Amino acid sequence: MAAFGTPELMTSWGRVARQRAARARPAFLDEVASLIGQARDTTLLGIGLGRSYGDSGLNAGGNVLDMTALDQVIAFDPKTGIIRAEAGLTLNALLRIAVPRGWFLPTTPGTRFVTLGGAVANDVHGKNHHTAGTIGVSIRRIGLHRSDVGAIELSPDTNAEVFRATIGGLGLTGLIAWVELQLVPIGSAYLDAETIPFTGYDAFMALARASTPGFEHTVAWIDCTSSRDGRATRGLFSRANWLDDGDLAAHDDRTHATLPLELPAMAINPISLKAFNALYFVAGSRKQGRQRTHYAPFFYPLDAIQNWNRAYGSKGFYQYQCVVPYAAADLAIPAMLGEIARSGQGSCLAVLKTFGAKTSPGMLSFPREGVTLALDFPNRKTRTIELFDRLDSVVAEARGRLYPAKDGRMPATMFCKGFPLLDAFSQHVDPRFQSDFWRRMSQ
Repeated sequence: MAAFGTPELMTSWGRVARQRAARARPAFLDEVASLIGQARDTTLLGIGLGRSYGDSGLNAGGNVLDMTALDQVIAFDPKTGIIRAEAGLTLNALLRIAVPRGWFLPTTPGTRFVTLGGAVANDVHGKNHHTAGTIGVSIRRIGLHRSDVGAIELSPDTNAEVFRATIGGLGLTGLIAWVELQLVPIGSAYLDAETIPFTGYDAFMALARASTPGFEHTVAWIDCTSSRDGRATRGLFSRANWLDDGDLAAHDDRTHATLPLELPAMAINPISLKAFNALYFVAGSRKQGRQRTHYAPFFYPLDAIQNWNRAYGSKGFYQYQCVVPYAAADLAIPAMLGEIARSGQGSCLAVLKTFGAKTSPGMLSFPREGVTLALDFPNRKTRTIELFDRLDSVVAEARGRLYPAKDGRMPATMFCKGFPLLDAFSQHVDPRFQSDFWRRMSQ
């Protein structure tokens, strides 16, 4: 029988937030209720593979229920594409099962090394938001264990308000035990992908508008060091549709490389950032045009490097992801890009893409119709926080919001203003489930 161990150090994916908590790792669903009962006097939080960048996956001084051993498929119908699985099943394992049978995730984040429960708790989005929305749109049922009422089943028609709170609810409504998901059919594991170099925010928006009607997947990498005013930022626009050639070969689980050690803290500096971005743009420009591309490098390029988060050194890094509505984006996005370029704190992996109008059932779902910008920043402490404060001002003026799953320092006032259903959500928080993020937002 699983039990909580002695407190151990746990670290966010960004490696800035580090806290101690006692961990239990149940191997059977039957153990969950007992473990929740054991922790009557302390707070609880369910966790997966620890890919949350900030502190939403940490519970300092409390207990965490590590769900990674609960990774079994409960039922899968290869005719309908409906799969029910324990919350600890990784997207990596799910794809190995589904792809050879002609099915794929309806929505996928930029890594397949997250659990199904974690994907639901953060209501992940992908490159196809304009066609599919978030993963919450495709969730049929959820099995939830709460400390006050025990095991309950959630769906759009059963415990509907708790269902809405749990999707994107950061694991605060109780422990997600299992998930039932509708997959989407594919005729190939390969995509017809096209890369288009561009210069300028207006050029990006023109490509995004032209591509949305005819392409399921769209995204852009940008060189955030290339324009001090933010309007002439260059980048590489990618758009793709699934092929239908019958080649349903799943990805190879072997990683291509690993980063065994932390890089020196100053390895990522203004000079190296500018050089990397320039080389990446040139290399990408040489590959412009259409290519037959397997889903693994298209959706999950960073999964080819194990422990890539060590590249930012011992101080770790922050990710800043925001979304602003279209009405304000033409001013707000260039303003933020200008601030970032002038600060010299840019990113090697800056992503710019658009969100569509499809609404998630999740009360705290991050995407909304508009433009989203995501960047990694080495932790330069005060300098970085001061930059984020300036970016926050732009986002707030544009009436945008930040992504809680990526956040490690968002002001509580910004969280409250960015999520209008926060009060409704709070009514469904399990009285025993807490996280560092939630305590920070509740102060």
